[in-house]
Amino acid sequence: DPTSTAYHIAGGVRLVGDVDREALTQAFSALALRHDALRTLFYAVDGQPRQWILSSFDVALAFYDLSALPLDRAQQQAAQRAEIDARTPFDLERGPVWRVLLARLPDRDGQAVHELNLTLHHLIADGWSLNRLLAEFSALYGALQLGHEPQLPALPIRHADFALWQRHWLEAGEAERQLGYWTAWLGGDQPVIELPYDKPRPTEPSQRGGRIPFVLPEAVSDAVLTVAHPQGVTLFLVLLAAFNVLLYRYSGQTDLRIGLPLANRQRPETQALIGYCVNTVVLRTELSASTRFDALLQQVKHTLLQAQAHPDLPFEQLVDALQPERRLGQNPLFQILINHQQTDVGLLQSQADWQIEALDRDNGAAQFDLSLDTWHDRQGRIGGVFTYACDLFEAETIERLAGHYSYLLGQLLAQ
Repeated sequence: DPTSTAYHIAGGVRLVGDVDREALTQAFSALALRHDALRTLFYAVDGQPRQWILSSFDVALAFYDLSALPLDRAQQQAAQRAEIDARTPFDLERGPVWRVLLARLPDRDGQAVHELNLTLHHLIADGWSLNRLLAEFSALYGALQLGHEPQLPALPIRHADFALWQRHWLEAGEAERQLGYWTAWLGGDQPVIELPYDKPRPTEPSQRGGRIPFVLPEAVSDAVLTVAHPQGVTLFLVLLAAFNVLLYRYSGQTDLRIGLPLANRQRPETQALIGYCVNTVVLRTELSASTRFDALLQQVKHTLLQAQAHPDLPFEQLVDALQPERRLGQNPLFQILINHQQTDVGLLQSQADWQIEALDRDNGAAQFDLSLDTWHDRQGRIGGVFTYACDLFEAETIERLAGHYSYLLGQLLAQ
């Protein structure tokens, strides 16, 4: 669907301090020369996708000077321009498939203020890539601002090398081994989680989405951290287990399937790459009214460790093997997704003397019925964003669900 923005990655930061626009543009152009994915276009031959890696690439920085406007109006216009940018489809054949937008706002206490926004198509990046992009951009910008030649260690491989290695490895028998695990674990029946929807499911989803952000109360965040360590689990596993309980309470179903993106960068050579390496796996959880929460934590821990030991089988191959009943307008194998891949905007401060504030950007789309993206910041706060399909839910329903999740998590941990 060339008009869809469901697979756009959008984010922004507010930078308090001087910004060298020329150095900023050169730093992004240097990033594109360093990473093939940022110079890649996509086209079709006889219905099959092909990639075309450009030999050169100059970033077109869109700049808006809003500094003469009143502060509230300037911030409103900057947010509107950023959302328009995030909701504008990419031309995958002509490119580029990522955009940079910079807006100058009124000064704050004598210091310049800018908002920097990025929108990338998921074809060329994933959550892991964003932290690499921020760290390398900061190093490149810092060097260019001082008039130095940027020096970054050479990349051990290119993104195409990763794709080729993965294809050969799967063809050599690894695909069969991992497929055997997933088919045995997920079984022949693929239940669909049925939540209390506000609207009937359309046969052709619009992919329009809404977002409900939330921050857990301080006492609940502290309890998550306090409980996780003695249970031998991560913070994310506590949030995942509680999310399963919430879905059980909403649906009444005891066999739950949730999607989870894995970074899929086990080989150290892949960890410096900007590009799409992520693979989505299906986490199966079985629970009932009598399940103890500590037992559920250990179950989801075991399930996640097994998923991480079998992360490479492409999701579409699993769908082909399991042959679930397909329904128009519904994702196969899972309809609800959870993710804890966090972008650390603090990486921008390694070279530039900026005060940095993260900005939440909305691409106005939803890939699934419901998604939960959780985060944990350096101050110990825990929160997240529920993204929902507007075809199925009203905003008030998801606001209520977010409140139920926070309350339920607090009760589970307290008891």
